[in-house]
Amino acid sequence: MAKIIQFSANPAPEKFGPQRARTKKGEEGVKPNQLNLFTGGKIVKLNHLSPFEEALLTDDHDDKRSARLLYQKAIEAGDSVADAYCNLGILESQEGNNSKAIDCFTMCLKHQPRHYEAHYNLANLFAEAGNYALAKLHYEISIEIEPSFSNCYYNLGLTLALNKQYKEAIEVLTKYRELTPTEDHKQTDDLIFKLSGLL
Repeated sequence: MAKIIQFSANPAPEKFGPQRARTKKGEEGVKPNQLNLFTGGKIVKLNHLSPFEEALLTDDHDDKRSARLLYQKAIEAGDSVADAYCNLGILESQEGNNSKAIDCFTMCLKHQPRHYEAHYNLANLFAEAGNYALAKLHYEISIEIEPSFSNCYYNLGLTLALNKQYKEAIEVLTKYRELTPTEDHKQTDDLIFKLSGLL
């Protein structure tokens, strides 16, 4: 007789939401994978914000309508085009315009194929639509580009679990545990335990 193990965690595991592009890629003085000692601070030029910086600041203040217009202005001005498309895609997905969101993320990737936030956000959209194969592909690409981005491991683990790839899900969730502080492990440990029972 088979033993039945309930898969639904209580509460259900939550996936991490969209990842907004915050800075221009390739800025001088910013080294990839280096700890930023000034996290949370923002350097504001005394003379003028670029169109992308203005859009990001507006978006941070939850003025989505104005942010959308300013991201489009940044794209037209050639200012952080990939990042602007990525953040515009997030705004579209938050309003349920998934086809427009996918278009924005793919335009981002057209301008910068290794834009890990766009791959991650595309993966989230595909996972929500139940297309686990495409979600898995984009999560894996995002991890390949930015292996220290822990949220991607967690969401990939959930996607693998939903696709009944339990062993792979456990491996990815274990990697997530390695990248996160101990206080974030309870829900992940519960999920790994339940998945282990399904092997």
